[in-house]
Parts: sequence; C-alpha cells; structure tokens
Amino acid sequence: MNENTPVQLALKLLILTGSRSGPVRYMTTSQIDQDIWIIPAENMKGRVGKTADFRIPLSDASLDIIDFAKRFSRDGFLFPGLRKGVISDASMARVMQRRGMQERPHGFRASLETYLAETTDADYELKKSILGHAIGDQAYRSYQRSDYLEKRRELLNNWADFLTQSSNIIKLRV
Repeated sequence: MNENTPVQLALKLLILTGSRSGPVRYMTTSQIDQDIWIIPAENMKGRVGKTADFRIPLSDASLDIIDFAKRFSRDGFLFPGLRKGVISDASMARVMQRRGMQERPHGFRASLETYLAETTDADYELKKSILGHAIGDQAYRSYQRSDYLEKRRELLNNWADFLTQSSNIIKLRV
C-alpha cells in the first residue's frame, strides 16, 4: 500500500501535531510560516467569532510530511480530495479501518495527552494548550496571553521523536 497518499499524509500530520481532523483537512500552504502552522481562528473548534489564530510548532517530521504533501496540493490545499475540495472527514478513519484498527483519528489526541502525562513534568496549562483547549475562566484567559509556543515546540518534538524513531509508529518514507 502506498504510504504517501494525501489521506495517509494528513493522518500522519494529525498524529504528530495533536490537531483535529478539520484543521488538517483544510490546511493550506499559506498557513505555514517557516516551522509554525497558523490555523485561522474560524477553523478551530470553540474559537468561532474570535480573532486569535492558533499556532502549532512543527517538528522536522511534520515539516517533511508538509513538504511531501505539497506535490499533491490543489487550490492551495495540502490534502485535496480526489475530485474537488479537500479529503473527507471520514477518509482518515477509513484508512485506519482498512488496516483493522478499532481506533479513530480523534483518539490520537488522547494518546498525545497520555504521553505528556506519563513522560513529562509539563503543567496542566501547557498540556492543554498543545491540544488547543481553553484553560481557566474568562478572567484567567484575559490576563494569561502566552500560547507557550516554545515550550510546546519542545514537547511536540519529543512526541515526534517517540513516534518516528524509538517506536517506528509513523514511518515517513518520503
């Protein structure tokens, strides 16, 4: 089986970044600024009507996937569908199902959070910020303006190393 179809590349990127499928599926080349993926607020769950975009630091493995995916891009989208638009919401789950897996793409977010809990001393706010979760009440969010970008970078690089080197969960073959 070809390991580098747009759907399989999108699934690999979803796993490496801890992102939801929607932002990955609608990822455009214009959202990449060197080694940072800037997801527009309107593409993030829970940020409708807000102006704050969400930044995800990209590991070398993520950048390799993005570079490889560029050859498939159409209309600026990195993960285009077969005929038009972007890959469907169910396409990543179907890849997993065809491989006999019971799990689904969203479960990798829980895997990342479990990895962080068991292998790091990262505080609660940092772990939740990796997943793009809102932390605290409105007053807390008004004063706490850091997105922990550099701290998240270190943790996501460690996650990528875990997935690609030590356990070979993600085989890049790009």
